[in-house]
Amino acid sequence: VQLQASGGGLVQPGGSLRLSCAASGSIFSITSMGWFRQAPGKQRNFVTGISNGGSTNYVDSVKGRFTISRDNAKNTVYLQMNSLKPGDTAVYYCYADIAVRKDNAASRYYGQGTLVTVSS
Repeated sequence: VQLQASGGGLVQPGGSLRLSCAASGSIFSITSMGWFRQAPGKQRNFVTGISNGGSTNYVDSVKGRFTISRDNAKNTVYLQMNSLKPGDTAVYYCYADIAVRKDNAASRYYGQGTLVTVSS
């Protein structure tokens, strides 16, 4: 199983970016998908998650600015980030809780990370 994240880059404060993360490989089912981020010199923190039914949750600091969505047919999760602030600068890691076989419990997989830099 692999998760491939893309879409990071340099953006000015107030700008927008859209991250994508596609899961591939031997996948029976995916429950939760989402994103963590790690700012320079800090620990990795949860940002947002979405269930396979579409229920979402967000850390307070991004509510109203970030929107998570997923395409179950493509095993892909997206993160639309608007009104970006310098404090959003971090490496963003996607995750997915994946069962590789019908009778297996799901395990959490992480993508390789994509850097988002918000700076003028």
